Amino acid sequence: MSEHVYKSVELTGSSTKGPDEAVRKAVAKASNTLHNLRWFQVLETRGHIDKGQIAHWQVTVKVGFTLDD
Repeated sequence: MSEHVYKSVELTGSSTKGPDEAVRKAVAKASNTLHNLRWFQVLETRGHIDKGQIAHWQVTVKVGFTLDD
């Protein structure tokens, strides 16, 4: 196993389709500006209700990445 130093950031993704897509959107957006993404951890799942129906899923994730040498 390589020796790495990791940094992590918290992100919140949202989706009208479901929690999986909310996580994927958050990770995809982070990958546009961060590199060496290695892992994620779901911290919180919540949503928005409109007229008795789920309108949006919101998922907060911690995303870890390795720092450059």
